[in-house]
Amino acid sequence: MLRVENLCVTAGEFRLQDIQFTVGAGAYAVLMGSTGCGKTTLLEAICGLRQADAGSVFLKDRPITRTPAALRGIGYVPQDAAVFPRMTVRENLAFSLQVRGESRQQQDSAAQRLAEQLSLTHLMDRRGDRLSGGESQRVALGRALAARPQLLLLDEPLAALDEATRATIVELLRRVQSDSGVTTLHVTHSRTEAELLADEVLTIRNGQIEPDAAAAAQPTKTRSPSTAPAIPGAQ
Repeated sequence: MLRVENLCVTAGEFRLQDIQFTVGAGAYAVLMGSTGCGKTTLLEAICGLRQADAGSVFLKDRPITRTPAALRGIGYVPQDAAVFPRMTVRENLAFSLQVRGESRQQQDSAAQRLAEQLSLTHLMDRRGDRLSGGESQRVALGRALAARPQLLLLDEPLAALDEATRATIVELLRRVQSDSGVTTLHVTHSRTEAELLADEVLTIRNGQIEPDAAAAAQPTKTRSPSTAPAIPGAQ
């Protein structure tokens, strides 16, 4: 479970003030808002890439506001995917485990499992700068999941994709979240994405989180159970 209490974050002249919300354990939450409203700033504060001025962030009731980003137990996929261009897909998938000092055998095993689940096995030796947009998103997602995070943050993961690829990634995100059970917070402008993916919808406006009236009017979404093998992830 993710809990944010009275969080204040400054980014230049922009400020998020007294942000408060909760995402239930294992839920898929979508955060909506207009361009420049602070969605990315909020994700960066949660994962530790931006320092909060005040307030607290809790993950499974563990305070992480002052915890270094690498120790928070959070997987983050930024807006541009940020796949390492000179690394192969295999090396990208294993990167977080390498940083943590896990053995080469553990790195290779995790990379292979993720590649099979994300349909990347035929690309394992391809460099990051030779991937399509959809392929890059799958690699970035796998890299974020490799360290078995307790929370997955996705910053507009579908924004730069064509319609056919977007539909494929939506289905992949459904399956990944269902199989791994990882609590997820997904940023988007798209109401359609929210309707397809979200258990919970949050709206950020004027630097604060507000109830999403449109989501509240909709019945609770029920996902079809997935029959795919489990992806290694947090429970």
